[in-house]
Amino acid sequence: MIARETFSKRIGRGLAVLAVIAAGLALRRFGYEIGLPFTMVKYGGSILWGSMVFLLVGMLTGSARIALVASGAMAIALAVELSRLYHTPELDAFRLTTAGKLLLGRVFSLWNILAYATGIAGAAVVEASLLNRARGSVA
Repeated sequence: MIARETFSKRIGRGLAVLAVIAAGLALRRFGYEIGLPFTMVKYGGSILWGSMVFLLVGMLTGSARIALVASGAMAIALAVELSRLYHTPELDAFRLTTAGKLLLGRVFSLWNILAYATGIAGAAVVEASLLNRARGSVA
């Protein structure tokens, strides 16, 4: 039963990752066209990126402990942001590509760390509420 629950949770997180990626790409592509302000497009994408990292960590580890998943996601987010302080020609060339911009970004920013933390916390709260609702419907 536990293995089935873990598998179902991983599938759910995987589907959520795809939805978050789609939302992030849509925000980046259409955000300005629909009149969203710069801060919403810029930091909305960072919030979604933090949520995606939370979901990926949870999916890959299969952990049910939300605090552990959130801690791991925050460690990854910090490592990625701090990596922006390190420069090599190859890494800088990758950062200029679309994939590099989306995955690693280009410029270190404390605001990005705050946005990632917001996304991770938001994803953790949503997951906790979904788990509580599922437990309530079983009882």
